[in-house]
Amino acid sequence: MTGRRGGPRAAPGLELLLLLLLLPPLPGPVGAVEPISLGLALAGAAASALTGFISYPRLYCYFRECCLQRHDPNREGALQENLDRKLFGQHLVSKVIVKAVKGFLNNENAKKPLALSLHGWTGTGKNFVSKIIAESIYKNGLKSKYVHQFVATLHFPHAQDINTYKDQLQSWIRGNVSICPRSIFIFDEMDKMHAGLIDSIKPFLDYYELLDGVSYRKAIFIFLSNAGAEKITELALDFWRNGRTREDIELTDIQNALSVSVFNNKNSGFWHSTLIDKNLIDYFVPFLPLEYKHVKMCVRVEIQSRGYSVDEDILTRIADEMTYFPREERIYSDKGCKTVDAKLDYYYDF
Repeated sequence: MTGRRGGPRAAPGLELLLLLLLLPPLPGPVGAVEPISLGLALAGAAASALTGFISYPRLYCYFRECCLQRHDPNREGALQENLDRKLFGQHLVSKVIVKAVKGFLNNENAKKPLALSLHGWTGTGKNFVSKIIAESIYKNGLKSKYVHQFVATLHFPHAQDINTYKDQLQSWIRGNVSICPRSIFIFDEMDKMHAGLIDSIKPFLDYYELLDGVSYRKAIFIFLSNAGAEKITELALDFWRNGRTREDIELTDIQNALSVSVFNNKNSGFWHSTLIDKNLIDYFVPFLPLEYKHVKMCVRVEIQSRGYSVDEDILTRIADEMTYFPREERIYSDKGCKTVDAKLDYYYDF
């Protein structure tokens, strides 16, 4: 229940318990109360309060993490704000992610889970964006018990065990979605995953209302991969050489070519995948290679996040030490912003 003003009210039993604990002692002599009677009275009040507390889900979820059944509109602004403040040089990513996630969470009748596939070179922000998405839905972000991460080289290392991995993966997803329909699954290093393994989750991403009594339509699947980065760089270079800015690139310029490139990449976990063939990936999100100016932005934000004033000389030196490609033009950082943190440790006495 919500009062006319303010937040949710405490359960009546809880109010009673708080009143008992906060009342001042009565003046003058009073009749003695047996300790056991007082204990039983307080225990009864506490039990009543606890029952009322649990019966108010919003109040309970204020103290304990709950599976998100309804989207909190207040978090929509946080998603956009974090992308604007902390993600550099990725105008396509910001636009697609905000629209896709916001639209999906506000759709009470989604026909399938949301499936996002993030592609680009190392250090361009793929892991960072998956973290921001998780934080926009669950306060604990990647540490939430409803957010599940898989790293191909860690969780699925051996090609000979692929059938075992398929069974385990299906069981893990089925079990967690049964507990929380709004579960988030993040698959990192898709370019290193054994081909065919990811197809085992195809039924969960399809347009089924129920599978064995479980609905997967509120779940979110995020795939991270370096596959397709060459195609993205090729497009960005074409724009640069033709005197056009990276901001002129539209999603329609790259998305189809990116999906075809990933589908035909034999070194990708998506090689000839039914997830692509059956159009079950909702968005292929391209992360453009980062330029010198974006590296400097990363350095500046990292210094500020550590609580230190920015030394422009050190900032420039760190950006200059990065290696850039192609060899002649030296436009893009080959590691993005990935090594910025380590370089700051060298220059600053933290």
